[in-house]
Amino acid sequence: MAVKITDICISCDACLDECPVEAIVDNDENPTGEDIYFVHADKCVECVGHHDSPACADACPTEGCIVWDEPGVGSVESPERGQAGTPVVED
Repeated sequence: MAVKITDICISCDACLDECPVEAIVDNDENPTGEDIYFVHADKCVECVGHHDSPACADACPTEGCIVWDEPGVGSVESPERGQAGTPVVED
């Protein structure tokens, strides 16, 4: 289970401190080399057990920046989970 940060990320830092499991890294630590923030899918818990919805998406000022990633095999996903690629928060 995980969320994913898209290439419209403005690197504003809003999501970094919101992640309860520190699954998000800034663009300097993005393992893909892209100049955007990155969510480590193996760490992300979609805030299940921490918040009602993914806190990173609630904090993000850029509409559609944080989307649902592919669901993990055998993992517990958020009950509010949408289809992969759809925004976590829709304004």
